[in-house]
Amino acid sequence: MNFPDINPTAFSIFGLSIKWYGIAYAVGFLGGISYAKNLARKFEVLKPKIFDDIIIWTALGTIIGGRLGYVLFYDFSFYINNLLLILLDIRKGGMSFHGGLLGVIIFNFSYAKIKKINFLSIMDIIACCAPIGLFCGRIANFINSELWGKPTSLPWGIVFPNADEFPRHPSQLYEAILEGFILIIIMSFIYSKMKDIKGYTAGSFLIFYGLFRIFSEFFREPDFHMGYITGDIITMGMMLSFPMIIVGCLTILFSLKCQKI
Repeated sequence: MNFPDINPTAFSIFGLSIKWYGIAYAVGFLGGISYAKNLARKFEVLKPKIFDDIIIWTALGTIIGGRLGYVLFYDFSFYINNLLLILLDIRKGGMSFHGGLLGVIIFNFSYAKIKKINFLSIMDIIACCAPIGLFCGRIANFINSELWGKPTSLPWGIVFPNADEFPRHPSQLYEAILEGFILIIIMSFIYSKMKDIKGYTAGSFLIFYGLFRIFSEFFREPDFHMGYITGDIITMGMMLSFPMIIVGCLTILFSLKCQKI
């Protein structure tokens, strides 16, 4: 199956090219904000002023953490010698979910400390809406013809223009379904049942995302400049996801312990 004829540039304004990649991030973020506002209003968990502040800190954490995470985790040797490209190359892609997650945690933890509000309540809401951004981000990866999968003989294998002549797993779409569509259903259900146990939803997100990401990595081609970390199985994506599962379990145990106290 040939790759769909999709131009990575959606349109141009006054000579400035607007990429589908950027549009996907904007749609994912705005969709996440809308859903988070609905949850906050429905369950009365965050005041409007606090929620507006969290939007700003979450956006900064996602962008700064996501970009620096990609640089540090996936291509440090290149960017350490090309520091300006850390900023200039961002429109071409190159964002790390794990880095973005760390950025969101650090920025919102700092905000929660300053304002003396419950950090885990913030992260529970973010965990519910994050899959919307993940879904849009993976669709953007597909449109960009990047992060493709391993060669396959399955009928839905796609020949990606930026890869080679072999049909490959559309692993970006696998991740969009698992980390986006399915995960938001799981998170919404968990939050509706466990919202009073602060941190339970956030911990569950870390566990399920970690599991889905590890599973998806079996179909995804490792970054060409990195390859496998161990043997022909373990990738950087897996290495970064294992700690997420552990931290998720510890977060749930902590939240349950606090609930009993």
